[in-house]
Amino acid sequence: MTGRASSSSRVLLVIGLTAATAVFLVTVPLHRDWFDVGVYYGTVNYWINDGGQIYDYLRPGTHYGFTYPPFAAVSMLPMALVSWPAAVLISIGLSVAAAAALLHWLAGPVISRQGWSRWFAFALAGCLFALLEPVRDTFSFGQVNLVLVALVFADARLLSTGRGRYAGAGIGLATAIKLTPAIFIGYLLVTRRWRQAALASGTAVAATLLGALGAPGASRAFWTEALWDTDRIGSLAYVSNQSVQGVLARLEPAAPSRTAWLVCVLVVLAVWAYRARRAAAEGDDWSGFALTGLAACLVSPITWVHHLVWLIPALAVLGDTALRRGHRGLLVGTVTLYVVLCSSLVWLWRWNSTGPAAFVGANAYVWISLALLVSLPVRPARETRPDAVAPSSGPCAVNGSRPANEAFPVPGAPTSTGT
Repeated sequence: MTGRASSSSRVLLVIGLTAATAVFLVTVPLHRDWFDVGVYYGTVNYWINDGGQIYDYLRPGTHYGFTYPPFAAVSMLPMALVSWPAAVLISIGLSVAAAAALLHWLAGPVISRQGWSRWFAFALAGCLFALLEPVRDTFSFGQVNLVLVALVFADARLLSTGRGRYAGAGIGLATAIKLTPAIFIGYLLVTRRWRQAALASGTAVAATLLGALGAPGASRAFWTEALWDTDRIGSLAYVSNQSVQGVLARLEPAAPSRTAWLVCVLVVLAVWAYRARRAAAEGDDWSGFALTGLAACLVSPITWVHHLVWLIPALAVLGDTALRRGHRGLLVGTVTLYVVLCSSLVWLWRWNSTGPAAFVGANAYVWISLALLVSLPVRPARETRPDAVAPSSGPCAVNGSRPANEAFPVPGAPTSTGT
């Protein structure tokens, strides 16, 4: 009877939390009305049905146009065959599928190891995931961010489960769709995964050439003009730009120093390369991928808030480490960072991002990225092997913890030549 009552309570709790989450998501301020999927949809139709050029299209009433490489437009060609509502539903469906895959990879091993009820834990994790501001924005903009993260971390999954020889294609496809994931090819290189780096590079080049064959004029326009035209993307100083360049632009809106940005980027990349190689040497490639996502957000000239889905794996690593070690302070830190990333805090300075308070608050997500880059735990192999278990005592321990198939690398496994 007690078991049935407990199960009923969990069902009611999940229903209540899911309903509350859904109400919040459909009523929350700053809903983006699927702006970006509107750009994709308009671009593809302008190109295919109206005979226009990809990079000549601007969404009506704005100066925003298509900013991705031509292969991205080629991959979105099915949009020319469907209605606008269907395009929105496709965008939502792809993001839901990507989110489900990421939750399975990131939360699944933790849930199994702690011995929690899988359906209940995944339901709670799904609600928590949906409340993150980068996730909310990705859905409401109709962005491709979650799909790209899933493509990249599919390779991380392959590498961590002994199938590293097939890894790299996901990174290559993501890079051909949007240039930011190219830094993960850099991760493969700095950790000497030559085979996977070659596969990722070859996939990216092949997809880019396919885009060039499908749209030769657009390819020429992108690589010679559109790629360098930041006005197509937006103002560097806009508060949504949570990159190092955004911080510098808000300090000097009239003329942000390119020299200062370059120095900062080099420092960030040096820290990232050092920590990434250390993670790989310890057998913790999952943390290495998470660190690479952080570096990508920091060094990109423009990192809108919805791009910060790349921070989610780092949060997962932080929370997982706190539970593994029974470290209350680390768990509190994870929860605090999560709450800030749900808060829309930076928008308090949307209209005025100058002054000491704004320097701290308007750049809050940049400070989180930097803090995680320098302090994200790198776990020794004994913590990341499949038979590692949670502590049997301590503030974060859970009675009945049991080993599980982990989504982390195993020292000496066939993945030693892959990431």
